Amino acid sequence: MPDVRPFKGLRPAPELAEKVAAPPYDVLNSEEARELVKDNPYSYLHVSKPEIDLPAGIDQYDQRVYEKGVENFQKMIADKILIQDDKPCFYIYRQIMGDHEQTGIVAAASVEDYDSGIIKIHEYTRQDKEQDRAKHVDMLGANTGPVFLTYHAKQQIDSIVEACKKEDPLYDFTSSDGIRHTLWSVNDETMIGQIIREFDALDYLYVSDGHHRSAAASRVQKIRKENNPDHTGDEEYNYFLTVIFPDDQMYIMDYNRVVKDLNGLSDEDFIKKVSEKFMVERQASHYKPEKKHTFGMYIDGNWYKLTAKPGIFDENDPVESLDVSILHRNIMEPLLGIVNPRKDKRIDFVGGIRGLNELEKLVDSGKFHVAFAFFPTSIDDLMKVADSNNVMPPKSTWFEPKLRSGLITHLL
Repeated sequence: MPDVRPFKGLRPAPELAEKVAAPPYDVLNSEEARELVKDNPYSYLHVSKPEIDLPAGIDQYDQRVYEKGVENFQKMIADKILIQDDKPCFYIYRQIMGDHEQTGIVAAASVEDYDSGIIKIHEYTRQDKEQDRAKHVDMLGANTGPVFLTYHAKQQIDSIVEACKKEDPLYDFTSSDGIRHTLWSVNDETMIGQIIREFDALDYLYVSDGHHRSAAASRVQKIRKENNPDHTGDEEYNYFLTVIFPDDQMYIMDYNRVVKDLNGLSDEDFIKKVSEKFMVERQASHYKPEKKHTFGMYIDGNWYKLTAKPGIFDENDPVESLDVSILHRNIMEPLLGIVNPRKDKRIDFVGGIRGLNELEKLVDSGKFHVAFAFFPTSIDDLMKVADSNNVMPPKSTWFEPKLRSGLITHLL
């Protein structure tokens, strides 16, 4: 019975929406962000990654970074670059990337639901990143980036969304990466009531992307609750910014790996040991896995197809049967000595949006010795792991398209 509610969104002046809307704070490093905004003073990255307006090399956790974010945010409001709606609304957010289209409902979701497990997770969070986002949110008094949620698709919600999309949109533009973004406002009381009732009838929501933002919202709620002797539970800090999509519209890409060395093994010995657990077939050109339990491996200028042999994993275990787990249990840990991929500096992760050519480039450059390409994890796998109250290995899913920050901000 998820509790979602409308809110008075803070959003760009219509003529500035395309300039304000920005990639999520965590898909760009500071240097990339600086380059992206050098000719755009309106970009929301000035709020979400404020170190870009401070001397290069500053620690991203420096107190001055958070203070700069507050300054930039308040200036955007004062200059009416960002304006707030007069009444609580839901919003409809559609993204079109090539042939893929997904449409979600922008809503304030309950922190209590997150804490109690009605909003389910499938990843662990890192304390430093969690603390960073919590401090950012608390100092600005706003959820500046949305959490990407999903649910088991429901025809009644689909019908409501389609009806809302018949109205004139607030914004409709194509960003520099070719993705079209369209946003509608839902301020009709009857329609708002229908949305609330339909979500109340669901059992669960699932975090697809944004575990650190979710955890940060929980931290901030506890801080503000403790500091508010008149706390009622109805304050805006009890809710956080989300965009909620049906599971049948989710697009997950592969999340691939590159490793710097073979842990002392020669190429020949490494491939021989891999063949004990996988069928290894050399390919004439690059190999993109076409089904679960198959992998691409690039080493010494050659591509190989790896197929997991029967019996090396438990097909009935929602975590152990994930391809990420299979590769880790049978190659990464025992052969390459990578026990904790979260902390090991010898491994890096490459989102599928960059393609297999990026894997070849990284290995051919000499910076990495071997690359592994995956078949994408399915949304069904994600939900099964969450339903079993387990978590996936790190970097199991890469969602596209990414939600733009700055189109809607939720004030606390």
